[in-house]
Order: sequence, then structure tokens, then C-alpha cells
Amino acid sequence: MTTPEKSARRVLGACAALIVGALTLTACGGGANAATGDDEGGTSAPRTSTAKIAISAADGSTGASINSTGVRVSGGTLTDVKMTVAETGQAVDGALSADGGSWKPKDRLERGTKYRISATAKDSGGRTSAANSVFTTVSSANSFIGTYTPDNGTTVGVGMPVSFTFDKAITDTKAVQSHIEVTSSSGQQVVGHWFGAQRLDFRPDHYWKAGSKVTMNIDLDGVQGANGVFGVQKKTVTFTIGRSQVSTVDVDTQTMTVVRDGRTLKTVPISSGSPEHTTYNGQMVISEKFTETRMDGSTVGYGGEYDISDVPHAMRLTNSGTFVHGNYWYNKSAPPFGQTGTSHGCVGLQDVQGAQGDTSAKWFFDNSLIGDVVVVRNSPDKTVAPDNGLNGWNMPWDEWTAGSAV
Repeated sequence: MTTPEKSARRVLGACAALIVGALTLTACGGGANAATGDDEGGTSAPRTSTAKIAISAADGSTGASINSTGVRVSGGTLTDVKMTVAETGQAVDGALSADGGSWKPKDRLERGTKYRISATAKDSGGRTSAANSVFTTVSSANSFIGTYTPDNGTTVGVGMPVSFTFDKAITDTKAVQSHIEVTSSSGQQVVGHWFGAQRLDFRPDHYWKAGSKVTMNIDLDGVQGANGVFGVQKKTVTFTIGRSQVSTVDVDTQTMTVVRDGRTLKTVPISSGSPEHTTYNGQMVISEKFTETRMDGSTVGYGGEYDISDVPHAMRLTNSGTFVHGNYWYNKSAPPFGQTGTSHGCVGLQDVQGAQGDTSAKWFFDNSLIGDVVVVRNSPDKTVAPDNGLNGWNMPWDEWTAGSAV
């Protein structure tokens, strides 16, 4: 028996079924877009931005590059990038590319430092996206750098090698050397040579051609030089070879003849090392110049034999303390220049205290470049070691190339 209450429930159920059917028909028929509410059929517009931001250092990562860290976007343009030192909040300056597709810091990052990056972008429809990352750059303990000479943009003499000194011992010398390329506009073949595990020099067979341009492409970022130790440098360095100047010291005659581009400029009297403290023979490269400098014998094994605070016009030839320099403390009644050797192994020229005046030492100083060659002959001493200063020219070419790792 059907009661009024049951009859009402059946009517409501039928109505509900009709409503569901109507909804189902509407959805299948495509008369309105469920995502956009459009009355016409067609492809639904995306609700999220198509701009995809990629931060090179993943969030939470360690060992991030100090050179290549940055932000890129695909499917849109960057609208804002902020980078800070996480600990202090100090802003890191950066530059957005002209097309808005990338951003990178203006300067190299610090090693072992935590940074924070937040970036936003827009796609062509104006929809925004965002990304963030907090990361730490590679630590000093897990990275190595190479201090190199000569510097970018300098002009040097024909004897100047490219020399790297690494702050960690390198065990994979092949990997490191293969990521440093040294080329010359002269077309000279340039080969590297390892002096132990922390020094790598490059030079051609003979002196560089005067006027040539030398380029160093350093691509060590991420290169493993030893177990768990990675490079962090990535840069290009160029320098120019100046005129050719080679000065020859003859200990027999106590003179130095300065030859530039094949022409003798001057022969000047000198005083080489004494019989007790002879001067090295060989080809030596000027590696530093000082208008005045202190020379303390105790720093090179001579105890308290001398300590002169203001040696004028000093030019370093070896790491062990050989210089060409001015001498104002000589015996004025019997000047040694051109006569006899009186130094502790240096090549002395007549000078005055204060590095002033028209003297032989000042003339040579003013006419010399870092990288010029000074050759010493006829000394009773041995030939200078190739790694004592920048003096690899004293090694035969076959021995030099044998020391290459590539």
C-alpha cells in the first residue's frame, strides 16, 4: 500500500534523477567550458603560468658554483630576482639579460657561503610564477684555486711564462691542465709543465714573439683536482708581449749589455756576487719591480750579514733572493762597478739613496718590464733551477714537454 509519504519521496527521487540527467547532458554536450565558463566550445585556457623558473643551485644544495650560479626562465620573462647572503641579508647585485630570460650575479660569489634567491616571472598571458632556493657554495676545504701570473691586460717581456700556483696539491694533473688552454697570436706551440703538485707553468719552445697576444682560457669550475676537491675558476685572461729585451751579464767583465729588438741599447758596469757568494748562471726573468724595498739577509739564509731598508730600483730574478738592484752603500773611494763582484749573489748597479738621480740603476729600472730576461754568464756558480723564480727557460724543451700531463 502506497502512503502519501512514500509517494512524495518517489516524486523527489524522480526529480533528482532528472536534474542529474540534465547536468550530465549539459556537460557532454559542450555548451559551456567548465574551466573558463565560456559559452562556446574550444581549448581550455591554463589556470597556471607557463613560465618555468630554473635556479641553477637547487634548494638545500651544498657545493654550488661560485661562478655559474644564476636564474633562467623558459616560457616567459623574469620580472624580479633578489639574492642575499642568508646569514646577514646583504644584497647581492645582479644583472638581468636584455631579453629577460636570465639573471646572474655581477661578481663571483664567495666560497663556503649560504645564499638565498627568490625569483618571479610572467608568461605571455600575464600569469606569474615564483621560485626560491637557499643553497651553500663550495667550501674552501673542498675547492682549489690557482694564483696566476701575468695579470689580465698587462704588457710583459718576451720571457714571461704563464705560471699557476694552486692552493691545494693536485693529484689529477691531467684533468686540471686539460682545462687550462694557453694560446698565442703568433701561432707558437705552448706547453705546460708541472713543478711538483701545486705549480703549473706554460711557455713556448723559445721566447714569445714580440708584439703577440697571449690568451689563457681557464675553465676549472667543477673540475676535480684531487679527491673531493674541485676547481672554482672560470675566466679568460689576455696579455700582450712587448718589445724584446734581453740583458746579458758577463761576470768576467762585470758588465751588462742590454739588447732590445736586436739592437744594443747600452752596456753598463755592474758588480756581481763576490767569490764567497757567487751569482747564478742562466736565463732569469724579472718577476717583480720595486722602486725601493727592504733586503734582510736573514730571510735568505745569510743571518745578520745585511739588513738594508731602502734598496733602490730592485727587480727580482729568483725566489731565493737574487735581484738586479741599485747600490748606494758601495765604497766611494773604490767603486766596484765594472771591476769586481761584491754582492751576496745579486747584480748591483751604481745608484743613490732615495732612488733619485740619473743613475745606471734608474735607467735600467725605467727601461725594463716584468718578463724581461736577464742572462748571467761566466759565473763560477751553477745554473739557476728552472723553478727558482719564473726561470723555466733553463730546462731543455724535451724535458719541458715531458713534464706535461696532457
